[in-house]
Parts: sequence; C-alpha cells; structure tokens
Amino acid sequence: MTSIGIFGGSFNPPHVAHQLVALYVLETQAVDELWLVPVFEHPLGKKPAAPFEHRVEQCERLAASLPRTRVSRAEQESGEARTVDLLEWLHRQHPGTKFALVLGTDLNAERPQWKNFDRIQQLARLITVQRGGFTQGETNLVLPEVSSTHVRALLKSGGEVSHLVPREVLAAIRAARTYT
Repeated sequence: MTSIGIFGGSFNPPHVAHQLVALYVLETQAVDELWLVPVFEHPLGKKPAAPFEHRVEQCERLAASLPRTRVSRAEQESGEARTVDLLEWLHRQHPGTKFALVLGTDLNAERPQWKNFDRIQQLARLITVQRGGFTQGETNLVLPEVSSTHVRALLKSGGEVSHLVPREVLAAIRAARTYT
C-alpha cells in the first residue's frame, strides 16, 4: 500500500525551513512520496498571496531538489480548501492509499478552528514537526525560525534572502519580481 505525505501550505514563498521539513519527513517517516500542496485559497481568512501559478512554480523548483517529492494541485482540482474535505477527496481519488499530514507546531493553536479535526486524524496519520519559535512536541528537531512573511518583507525592502530561500526558488522570484 502506498503512503503519501501531504505537506500543505501557502508557500508564499517556499523557504529553507519548508525544504528542511520535506527532507526530514522523507528521511524519517514511512512515506513513499511527499506531495507539496500549495493552498489555492486560504480557508481561515484572506492572507495576501502571490498568484497560485507562481507559488506552484516555486514549489516545483523546491521539489526538484528533493527525492520522491512532487507538487500537487489537489486543492485547486478538488475545489476543497478545508483539510478534511481535501483528504476525503484524496481518498476517493486514490483508493487504497495511506495518507500522512505534515503539520508544524505553529498550527497547534489553530486546530480547534479546523473543520472536523477528529475526522482529519482518522483520514491521515499526523506528522508533527516542531517549528522554531513554537516549541512543543517530543521531537528534538528544531527548524530555523524563518517565515514566508519575513522573507516577503526582506524581499520588499531589498534585504538579503539567499540564506533563507532555496536558489531555484529565489531565481523564480527574481525573474517574476514577485515580492518587490
């Protein structure tokens, strides 16, 4: 039975912590593949984001550097923005597949706001990754404290981000002049 890790996010833009999470999951968890799933529309309120197609392109560049990783347009294709609905759709599209959902500890406080979180736990094994600044959980792994919000602010102000964004993603951002 195939096991797919689902790593969703706005990826606005994807940064080195996303890359490290992906590699960590691929190397330590029982998943055959990892799918990066950029949000099509944010379900918990409008967050400004670069166009979906550009975020997909950035994710594809990130995925190219990682084994067994691909970008999924599942949220766009399904029309489902809520995680539980997306997981239900994925189960219908891929019967017999086991899913695991990658969540950062920064999302722990939001879980009560999620639609049917109990059902999410039935549909997918949770892989919780500790995020810098949100120390909680049992893992000793602590990822760099970097956020897309911080990266966007640095890009807008002309600051240096090469230590925060994978080279290929930064090339796409610069070519499109996305966050300037």
